[in-house]
Amino acid sequence: MGWGHHHWPPPPEDEPCGPELRRRFGRHAQAHARRRRMFHLGRLGSYVQARLRRRLFVMFGLTILVTVLVVSWVMNLTGGNSWRQETDRIRAFVGHQFAEVWDAPAERDALMRSISDDLDVDVVLTDLSGAVVARGGSPCSKPDATLPVMRQDTQLGSLQACYLQARSRGPWRAVLPLGIAVLVLWTAAGGISFRLARPVDTLVKATQELGEGRLGARASLDRHTTGEFAVLAESFNDMAARIEKQLADQRELLAAVSHELRTPLARLRVLTELLRDGGGNPRTLDQVDREVVELDALVGELLASSRLDFGQLTPKALEAGVLAAQALERVGLSATLLQPETDDVALLADATLLGRALVNLLDNARKHGVGVEALRIQEHGTEHLAFSVEDRGPGLLPGEEKRIFQPFYRKDRGGEAREAGSLGLGLALVQRIARAHGGETFAENRPAGGARVGFTVRKAGPPGPVSSTLA
Repeated sequence: MGWGHHHWPPPPEDEPCGPELRRRFGRHAQAHARRRRMFHLGRLGSYVQARLRRRLFVMFGLTILVTVLVVSWVMNLTGGNSWRQETDRIRAFVGHQFAEVWDAPAERDALMRSISDDLDVDVVLTDLSGAVVARGGSPCSKPDATLPVMRQDTQLGSLQACYLQARSRGPWRAVLPLGIAVLVLWTAAGGISFRLARPVDTLVKATQELGEGRLGARASLDRHTTGEFAVLAESFNDMAARIEKQLADQRELLAAVSHELRTPLARLRVLTELLRDGGGNPRTLDQVDREVVELDALVGELLASSRLDFGQLTPKALEAGVLAAQALERVGLSATLLQPETDDVALLADATLLGRALVNLLDNARKHGVGVEALRIQEHGTEHLAFSVEDRGPGLLPGEEKRIFQPFYRKDRGGEAREAGSLGLGLALVQRIARAHGGETFAENRPAGGARVGFTVRKAGPPGPVSSTLA
């Protein structure tokens, strides 16, 4: 049976079940909600909302602009009447000055030149008919202001002034100082927002690393950071240290207890042999012996799980065929069941953990699959090698292709699992070992009957730390 005829599982991102599924679903739902909010905000809104420092920068800028508008409005309210009053006084003063020299052309022309030169204003004096009486500066076609020349209650003429045209070369000069002030304030606001948001960014990064399983993550803030951020960082670091210590203590306790259990188990097996030789009840002794074997297997699984938790993988060069033959020998099966389908069987892996995974597959086939049909070694792409065990049983129930790898999952076919003494940890451990080696587990029914259960591993060795693989 060639490799091309097999239906192999999807890559390691298989959908989990149970609490892990709910956690991932919750994270995906939150991420989807954030993406929807960003979509409604547009690209600019998404960019601003992505980081706290950007939101602070924008809020500072809007605050500055609103402040400028409010100050301008207040100044207009409080100073508008005074400005109009001063303007009226100037208009009255200029009108009186020209009214006094209206009948003296020389004095009138001198006053025109004085106003034009001193104030840099183009002025034109006209009579009531509109005829030009005197001129100062350049011609003024579109006057910016017209002041009546009054003598008592009689209007003698009008004075037209043009001053905006003379200053049209730089209307931006009035806006430039305000713009520079706003720019300087906004730049300062950018520095302030960066300084305010930097501790938050550091804490967020440390929190994400801790949530991803890197228990050594700590928040390293600037030594000048004080106040609530310093207290928060210190509290976070204390919490992370306690979590790391508690988990380390639990793993050490599990490893120590699992290791120490081996000694009384070995003594029990010796005692059963002595009782058997002394004429004890064979049926009772067989039952005790089976329980001891199950306890010994459970201890082995706990030790393997502890090694995975500690990240204590020791990859070395192995021959897949030799490893599979040793696994068959450990469970008391014939080496003829090994059927390699590839010549490239060299790989880099942890021999103890990989051997445990193969033993668990074979035990699963013996207990739940009515015996082992074959142990196959096959190519899985160019980078992976696949180990699969085929059994002679009735096959998998619908949906069991994923469920059999869940911890504590047991097939319930007339108490089969209970009679076999299974706790449902074997295949779950196989999945952890496979993922730690950069592979994945798979299970399917065979067309000819029975099931095929196995796992893949990277030939080049584990892709990275186990902690990140299992997170």
